[in-house]
Amino acid sequence: MARNAEKAMTTLARWRAAKEAESGEKDRRPYLASECTDLSKCEKWRLEIIREISKKVAQIQNAGLGEFRIRDLNDEINKLLREKRHWENQISALGGPHYRRYGPKMFDAEGREVPGNRGYKYFGAAKDLPGVRELFEQEPPPPPRKTRAELMKDIDADYYGYRDDDDGILLPLEEKAEKLAIQRAVTEWKEKQSRGSAALEEDDEEEDIYPTEADVDDISKQPSSEDDPWAMGLLGPRFTAHVPVPSQKDIEIALLKKKKQELLEKYGIE
Repeated sequence: MARNAEKAMTTLARWRAAKEAESGEKDRRPYLASECTDLSKCEKWRLEIIREISKKVAQIQNAGLGEFRIRDLNDEINKLLREKRHWENQISALGGPHYRRYGPKMFDAEGREVPGNRGYKYFGAAKDLPGVRELFEQEPPPPPRKTRAELMKDIDADYYGYRDDDDGILLPLEEKAEKLAIQRAVTEWKEKQSRGSAALEEDDEEEDIYPTEADVDDISKQPSSEDDPWAMGLLGPRFTAHVPVPSQKDIEIALLKKKKQELLEKYGIE
């Protein structure tokens, strides 16, 4: 191992010492940008600040540094950005280019300008810190409310259900149910007709209003007016029917015939 004195006597060490002696004391960046009146040096310090910002932005991308280190790096980057802005103002004052006028803006992944673009900024993993993530999550705007006129445009016949039968589903079902109902009605009518025809054959015998010889004999055997209390007027007046009076069963049979005729005419059955 060489000693420090021997290291200092090497050719490289002596060459560097000579260069430092020629260039004099190493320049340091002024604390205030207004102290520098040389435009070229202002450009130099601005580029140096940009390199430092790029280095720190690359470091802050690592989320494993921890919350405190990430916050410190983000603070240092914002401090360097402010310092860069001062140097850009000084360059503009000295007659140089206006960097701030043409500087790029910060946008997020969706092309929107990042909140805090003109103030404190967040870089890399600092965007995912607690309390910072909510700044980038913008709530969607509420849907615009429709006016009464716009709501009335959507109200038509379908809204009131006037065209529900036009879907092509209900009408075929109704036709099928109607055919089944007609078939049942016809079947019931035929059954009633068969039962009614048998009853009519038994009860359709018309009453003979003309007296027969047996009836004459019965009349002759009736008591005289002297012995008949009806003829004597003791039990009130007596009425004699000169036409056949239908009984309750005759009325039911007549109504049944009329009902059958109406059903035949309704369904068009001969």
